[in-house]
Amino acid sequence: MTSLHVLHVDDEPDIRSIVQISLGLDPDCSVTSCGSGEEAIAAAAACQPDIILLDVMMPVMDGPATLAELKKNPSTANIPVVFMTARAQSREIAHLRSLGAAGVIAKPFDPMTLAQSMQQFLPGGGAHG
Repeated sequence: MTSLHVLHVDDEPDIRSIVQISLGLDPDCSVTSCGSGEEAIAAAAACQPDIILLDVMMPVMDGPATLAELKKNPSTANIPVVFMTARAQSREIAHLRSLGAAGVIAKPFDPMTLAQSMQQFLPGGGAHG
């Protein structure tokens, strides 16, 4: 069994808690949480997660700016990034994918199926373990 390490980035503490709990339902999932883009860049380089769940709208450094910084660093450039956003219209999703995101999960998300939703964006379609 391989553990899936997820880096979750959201400026809202409540959302971070919900994601931590919902991904915790999967015994193979471990989560590192960050409250800002700056924190995420440092954490991604340090912990090398398998996937990054990234909020789009955050103060100071938003999700797209964070993704751009992650793509510049060779040690984090190939980590799949999935945006989480309340603005999940097809035009917005196409724009976020054009930035290099692996996918988009709409908010509000279903905590019971978040792990499954996220895993479809992993290389190989999410087979871990």
